[in-house]
Amino acid sequence: QNAVKRLLRKVAEPILTDETNLTEQDIEDVRMLYTQWRDNGVNYVIGDKVVYIDKLYKVLQNHTSQESWTPDAASSLFAKYRPLGSVEEWVQPDSTNPYMIDDLVIFKGKTYESTIDNNVWSPTAYPAGWKEL
Repeated sequence: QNAVKRLLRKVAEPILTDETNLTEQDIEDVRMLYTQWRDNGVNYVIGDKVVYIDKLYKVLQNHTSQESWTPDAASSLFAKYRPLGSVEEWVQPDSTNPYMIDDLVIFKGKTYESTIDNNVWSPTAYPAGWKEL
């Protein structure tokens, strides 16, 4: 079973390298191929993929896992895959996981589309970086 998963991950890697074209179904299809994140001293390297609370994350920096460095809390270590066209509540991104052109968010009950890459501002903080839909 592990050998099959390793082979399937090799096939899935090209899908995950072009994040701008990932659909929710793409992420769901490959998420099951990756292991759950563990906090017990696992050595992660740049590019590794892990699943945490049913979300797929990629490793941004080499590190050894620690209990408080969860993928959803350690944005300098992990970035969550965002499906193309998905709409989630806006959260303050760090420089390691900014919003990109065409990313959609819900902010104060309205839907916005990012008009710039590397967008780390809210629609009210930098209105020129967003288009209300």
